[in-house]
Amino acid sequence: MEHAVEERVLLVEADPAYRILVYTQLRNAGYRVVETAQGRSALDQLVQHEPDLVVLGDGLPDMCSVTLCRAIRQWSGVPIVALSRHPDEAHLVAAFEAGADDYLVKPHAATEFLLRARSLIRRSHGLVGTGPELTCGDLRLSVRTRRVVVRGQSIRLTPIEWRLLRELVTHCGEVLAHDELLGRVWGLDHVRDQAYLRVYIRRLRQYIEPVPQHPRYLLSQTGVGYVLYATPPAPADGAQSPSLAR
Repeated sequence: MEHAVEERVLLVEADPAYRILVYTQLRNAGYRVVETAQGRSALDQLVQHEPDLVVLGDGLPDMCSVTLCRAIRQWSGVPIVALSRHPDEAHLVAAFEAGADDYLVKPHAATEFLLRARSLIRRSHGLVGTGPELTCGDLRLSVRTRRVVVRGQSIRLTPIEWRLLRELVTHCGEVLAHDELLGRVWGLDHVRDQAYLRVYIRRLRQYIEPVPQHPRYLLSQTGVGYVLYATPPAPADGAQSPSLAR
């Protein structure tokens, strides 16, 4: 396992035994770890320590973990890994809609957890580049500053949202397959996790579509993938729009 260079991790976990387990895994991998069992304390620690990663458990005594995730996302793009005792897709979707970047079910495998944590931190650190401005219709992305402008309005994106939108804008007007997007944005170990992609497509539509429930620009190609258009395509005669609000 590649060791981190003293990157900071905020660990939020109510179960003392599980918190010790995760703390030990992170420390053995070379991370500096700040730990807490309280949601409100986590927000204070986030401001004070500016971590490179948040590991967010469930069952917090003072705040729902989904509520805490939303609170973090109101001002910070720090990568968040959610650890949950719930294996069903409903909880996974709730975590992603709140702003989590990854999701693991307890008890988790240490190797997989550390690989995913390392990947999120590495990608987050590599987001700011020196490349040109990317455009697709009324969408403008500055690769250097990560500034996103939609129809003249600046928006703030999480790291995952930024990477996904950057891929779509870079390939404006081209259909990108589900596994292609998943591999480029989340990594090759996530190419079958289409639930991740559906959640983040819905979130991007909230930013870029005039009416997100009836998308006209970011469209689904059923069974294939997604495409971002510079201008809304006209449906063929007698055919339905390829758009699916999924």
